Amino acid sequence: MGNRGILGCLVAIALVVLVVVLPAIASYNNLVRLDQAVQAQWGQVENVYQRRADLVPNLVATVKGVANFEKSTYIAVAQARSKVGQVQVQNPQAMTTDQQALSRFQAAQDGLTSALSRLLVVVERYPELKANENFLTLQSQLEGTENRIAVERMRYNERAQEFNTVRQSFPTLLFAGLFGDRFKPKAYFQAQPGAQTAPSVQF
Repeated sequence: MGNRGILGCLVAIALVVLVVVLPAIASYNNLVRLDQAVQAQWGQVENVYQRRADLVPNLVATVKGVANFEKSTYIAVAQARSKVGQVQVQNPQAMTTDQQALSRFQAAQDGLTSALSRLLVVVERYPELKANENFLTLQSQLEGTENRIAVERMRYNERAQEFNTVRQSFPTLLFAGLFGDRFKPKAYFQAQPGAQTAPSVQF
């Protein structure tokens, strides 16, 4: 093989690298970066939900100490908190790529939100709680946590959308499937039926 043949082979190899290998590497690295952003944001979502779960026993104990509530109110909160614990997944990658798992997680969290709302509505019947400093502090922390939950869920959806948009774009779409389940599309938090109507909760 002459010099021209060798040179032709090198040019062909260089073209293959430029046309196939380099875009594949760039796509892979970009997907890794975006996937890590989604996982980090999912960690923030779990963090604020955990903060709320940690507040619940203190809130219930404070209310129990001041007011003589009907037992069903406590049981509803305890059961809702228990359901939240049952849907925790050890592998966050599975949660962020499985819409059904994320929907189960969201439904459990929404159940706890509903139970807490009922608890706080019942609290309105007990004026002595409005003067209880511990209760007022916990109520304020719970309100702040609910706001953080909304913000972190929104940020998670933004990271998931960014990942999904890039994954479905050309040429990344051509390479994403080569990595198996490593870069599955991300799931979203979705509004529950009737979410467009704000709940009437009095604190």
